[in-house]
Amino acid sequence: MATRASGRSTREAIHAAASRLFRERGYARTPVRDIAALAEVNPALVIRYFGSKEELFLETMRLTIDDEPLLDVPIERFGERFVNVVLSSDQDIVDVYLALVRGSGEQRIAERLREVHEDSLVAPLRTRLSRVDTAGCADPADADLRARMAAAVVGGLLYSVWVAGDHTLARQRDALVRRYGAIVQDIITPGG
Repeated sequence: MATRASGRSTREAIHAAASRLFRERGYARTPVRDIAALAEVNPALVIRYFGSKEELFLETMRLTIDDEPLLDVPIERFGERFVNVVLSSDQDIVDVYLALVRGSGEQRIAERLREVHEDSLVAPLRTRLSRVDTAGCADPADADLRARMAAAVVGGLLYSVWVAGDHTLARQRDALVRRYGAIVQDIITPGG
């Protein structure tokens, strides 16, 4: 006699299956039936627990980058540290980022990608610049703009390495950290 799974374990199984498949295949190539099959549940339960495939995607594809290492470095070395931290992201972060990019044709997924950009790239820069700016080291009026410009530079690097899969570029990690770090540094501390 088979035991019936609890609602919580069913939800967790669906969540785990969806997380795995969305990371491997992306949003468009992951049917609800495949998620249900991997979770060993009826496809109707996927919708019952999460409302829609899109809601399940948004629930499972969350991304945060630890910004703690960015707060204790002297501002003069911040550019290199920022590039190094982002390039040091573990595979889980890369997979979520790629899933979000691939699914960004859907409006709500595109919104999540913008949130990730704002929360993981712009906000840590703005926070760090605000700490410096209040000490009178730079113009606080343009801290947000400088943060956005530096995030755009790093975002372009991530696109090349993670999305386009430029392995030749990715193998030059030390050069990337040094050169992109210098570009970011020039943006966040102009003339410094």
